[in-house]
Amino acid sequence: MPRDAEKPKAGPAFLTPTTPPADAVLPERAPGAPAPGALLGSHYDHCFGCGPQHPAGLRLVPVAGEGLDVTAEFTVGAGHQGGPGLAHGGLLMTALDETVGTLNWLLNAPAVTGRLETDFVRPVPVDSVLHIHAWVTGVHGRKVYSAAEGRIGGPDGPVAVRAQALFIQVKLEHFTTHGRPEDIKKALDDPDLFKRARAFEVNP
Repeated sequence: MPRDAEKPKAGPAFLTPTTPPADAVLPERAPGAPAPGALLGSHYDHCFGCGPQHPAGLRLVPVAGEGLDVTAEFTVGAGHQGGPGLAHGGLLMTALDETVGTLNWLLNAPAVTGRLETDFVRPVPVDSVLHIHAWVTGVHGRKVYSAAEGRIGGPDGPVAVRAQALFIQVKLEHFTTHGRPEDIKKALDDPDLFKRARAFEVNP
């Protein structure tokens, strides 16, 4: 490394925290949020995490919980391998990230991942089902803090992977400004998707 290259700062101070500050609040479910037990569906048909039309995607279908929480299941297939017969860690992170991201339906505000911390506790074999539970831990301005865990062998089985996340609430323009134009046009031509997106307008 060149001598004048910037070195990482000591300790975690240069990383954005994924735990809520002391003055964060735990809000109520937003008016009009999906009812407990409702299937949340996909936010975009071609999303790798939840889109039903993505040929190699995870196709998660999160379910709204009783509070500010959701559950989802991810079945590990042969195409999800990292080590022989085991799920790839990056795909497990994606499954947690996707599930945590759907919490924003309960807050009625779109948000994007700012940071995701993940602990891999035990291997997840191919053909197993990862039972994911995600919940909001606090909101501070536009920052939404959340956590998730994935269990194998059933919803009450041993924890295989857990995460803490920070999401940042954004407006629809975040996607229309930064996304690939042809994909944005396809999404906005979907009246249901456009209606859902417009219902999510957020104050800066």
